[in-house]
Amino acid sequence: MTTSVKNNFLPPSLVSNLQEVLISRKGGEDEQSKKTDESSEPSSSSSPPPPSSSAAVGVNSDQDCSKPVVLITNADGIEAPGLTFLVDALVREGRCNVHVCAPQSDKSVSGHSVTLRETLAVTSAQILGATAYEVCGTPADCVSLALSGALFSWSKPALVISGINRGSSCGHQIYYSGAVAGAREALLCGIPSLSISLNWKKDENRESDFKDAVEVCLPLIHAAIRDIEKGLFPKSCSLNIEIPTSPLTNKGFKVTRQSLWRSVLSWQAVSSNRHHSAGHFMSNQQSLGLQLAQLGRDASAAGAARRLNTQRKNVEIESVGVAGKPDSQRAVKKYFRLEVCDGTLNMIECGLQ
Repeated sequence: MTTSVKNNFLPPSLVSNLQEVLISRKGGEDEQSKKTDESSEPSSSSSPPPPSSSAAVGVNSDQDCSKPVVLITNADGIEAPGLTFLVDALVREGRCNVHVCAPQSDKSVSGHSVTLRETLAVTSAQILGATAYEVCGTPADCVSLALSGALFSWSKPALVISGINRGSSCGHQIYYSGAVAGAREALLCGIPSLSISLNWKKDENRESDFKDAVEVCLPLIHAAIRDIEKGLFPKSCSLNIEIPTSPLTNKGFKVTRQSLWRSVLSWQAVSSNRHHSAGHFMSNQQSLGLQLAQLGRDASAAGAARRLNTQRKNVEIESVGVAGKPDSQRAVKKYFRLEVCDGTLNMIECGLQ
């Protein structure tokens, strides 16, 4: 295994820790030495094992103040395998208190959007060994809400991790990525953060690859936590970690600058009689809603006309369309579908009036 870590962007201590944990993955004396050092730390030796029953979920982690608090979110949704495998691994190791605040559903490609003028529903989630909530909002919503103190008893976590998410977040993809936005929101609040993505290929990857991705990124997570506890990790630092398509074939880690790469976005005009999708379903529901609303207005107008005609025979009431235009003058609805040529992102559909 080779390791290339340039000391141009990170503090020397973190670079040293990264090199140490990467070498230790080979096994042998370095691995044994690492285990010996960890066993001598009070936080590791004195901490109880992870809870073994659902009744203990969230209890031990809240009471054991000797462990650092790690908040986990993602963009793929709280039930995504990347988040599930990562939480399970961190809980089993028992080195930190794991808390989860993640979107209820898939919010990939949501960028750094937040929800305004709407009420967000928050529900407790059952994740063994972790205190977890699912939020009907974006990754940025989840992190902001978690750090507000409204959900958890702690004042702030030591580290925020967003991931492990399905799909690349390299280059200009970080501007679209909801996963990176979750980590960026923590950074804006002064909390060190990591965003982790698996370069998922539809025809190559399997769900088990997320387990391998967890094994690859755990050394980075522990190295970051150690520097945070020592006060060496810079507060203005957020690491965006990209894991290759085949996680276990990686040769090490390399710190790089952001590239200019981006997926090619292609908008395609499609027929209104296309395959039933979420976007199409919503468009139909919205169209039906407008029709029902118009019928209601027409009925109200007709009722008013009858009442007025009873009182004043010379009054006439005319029912008009939603926009005050005859139907013949209204624009025809068109549909477009956004396709990403490299296949790393899901299709997005929208209707334009």
